[in-house]
Amino acid sequence: MLTPARPNDEELFEVVKIGAVAYLSKNTTPEDLTQTIRKVFGSEYPISDSLLARPKAAESVLGQFQSIVATGKAVDSIISSLTFKEIQVLNYIADGNSNNQIAQILQISEQTIKNHVSSILRKLNANDRAQATAIAIRNGLIHEEAPR
Repeated sequence: MLTPARPNDEELFEVVKIGAVAYLSKNTTPEDLTQTIRKVFGSEYPISDSLLARPKAAESVLGQFQSIVATGKAVDSIISSLTFKEIQVLNYIADGNSNNQIAQILQISEQTIKNHVSSILRKLNANDRAQATAIAIRNGLIHEEAPR
């Protein structure tokens, strides 16, 4: 997420809620932008450093998570929603297709598929494609025999 200025604690909390993994000022240097993109591509969450430096925002995130658990809501209710294309890609993953095969089927680049897979893993808080598939099936996001 690019911001005109450093967000205050409330804004940082909202940024975390919508699923951002990093935020940068619009005045960020190309080197910092490149470094942040590499971190995110490597499955790091640079925004975590911001939360550690901002205890009030971290407290808000923790408080919301605790209130979700206390009210009895399932943790799956806090999973970020997947886009139509991400669900489509996840269905093809569940069928055992490789990124290259999915790219050919959907007639888009393999890099775009890789981007979708990274987003799916992040949103579902999954470590790999198999775990993402299991989470998605368990939470009704996809079905084992989903029609295409």
